[in-house]
Amino acid sequence: MGVMTLNQRTVLPTLILALGVGGFVALKVTRPKQPAAQVEERAWRVEVQEALPRALAPTLTLYGQVETPDLLKAAAPGEAVVQEVLVKEGDQVAAGQRLLALDPRDFVPGVDAARAELGELNAQIASEHQRHRSDLRSLGQEQRILELAQAAVARAERLKKENLGSSSALDEARQAAESQALKVTAREYSIADHSARLQRLEALLARAQARLKEAELGLERSQVIAPFDGIVAAVEVAAGDRVRAADVMLRLYALDSLEVRARVPAPYQDELRRTLIAGEAIRGSAGSGGEPVRLRLDRFSGKADPSGIDALFHVEQGREWLRVGEMLEFHIRRSSRAGVFPVPYQAFYGYDRIYLMEDGRMRGLAVEVLGTYLDEGGAEQLLVRSDAVQAGDKVVVTHLPNAVTGLRIEAVP
Repeated sequence: MGVMTLNQRTVLPTLILALGVGGFVALKVTRPKQPAAQVEERAWRVEVQEALPRALAPTLTLYGQVETPDLLKAAAPGEAVVQEVLVKEGDQVAAGQRLLALDPRDFVPGVDAARAELGELNAQIASEHQRHRSDLRSLGQEQRILELAQAAVARAERLKKENLGSSSALDEARQAAESQALKVTAREYSIADHSARLQRLEALLARAQARLKEAELGLERSQVIAPFDGIVAAVEVAAGDRVRAADVMLRLYALDSLEVRARVPAPYQDELRRTLIAGEAIRGSAGSGGEPVRLRLDRFSGKADPSGIDALFHVEQGREWLRVGEMLEFHIRRSSRAGVFPVPYQAFYGYDRIYLMEDGRMRGLAVEVLGTYLDEGGAEQLLVRSDAVQAGDKVVVTHLPNAVTGLRIEAVP
């Protein structure tokens, strides 16, 4: 074999490389072309709610405290020992039920002493009437004796003038007459003073009768009896305790006296006042322990401050589930508004912006918020109004973090 020249060794690799590059270019040029990828716009799945503008009453949520203006405080009528306590705090009692008893032995002596004093005064009054009758009878006799004494003086004077009698006899006659005149005067004074003495005794009798009534009332009040159906709010004593007069032993309130005091914010107080003055009932509802409670606005308090005014609500239903001091959240119905519709809280962006679904896209809309609204199921929504919303428009109620006008959406069935 012959020896390969230098030119042959150089040209051959170059030729092989050229052929490879040419083949690669030919394959690239002749490969099939794939269609360009198309980017499809995403549609966000949302829930929608049909808007039905109509006349509805917005609600106002208030927070109040249960209280009563008629809290009975059973106080001790006098110093005594507690004999027995028959109820506990929180017990529901009926009118006429015995609640607590003091030892009657602490009150019986006072009753006996008052009765004895009363008997003594009655005896004195009877004696005074007897004395007055005796004075009337004695006055006539003493007046006749006085007339005889005066006649004796006249006779002694005549005898003295005729020198048939002595001076000493005349003096004795005059002295007897003067003495009898003093007796008649004293008897007349006694008769005249009868009315004053009788009035004084009758006044003492009235005072004794009052003391007897007071003692008997203390004895009666030593047994604490429920004056009405109610709830025992507190028991301050135990059996064996010694109490003093006016010490509070037990507190009780009637169920039908319960009311709820709630602060009405300043922006709503004029509206509610006008409604109440117009004679329209303003009612509210709440739940206590799962039981319904119905309220009715009765009156406003006598003072207010810049934050609002207290309103007092009468409990019409469910008072048996409430207790004094309990905090209560409730909703009252305000005056009805026309052309409004409810929207869930999650549909709002900010305070007054919602979105409608139009042709598969979102459209932002500002609305006027009038207050809250409770639907038939008790769910709370916001009541809004807008002239740009027509019946049948679909409100987007799914809250999207990227919500913007024009965003493509798809309603969930």
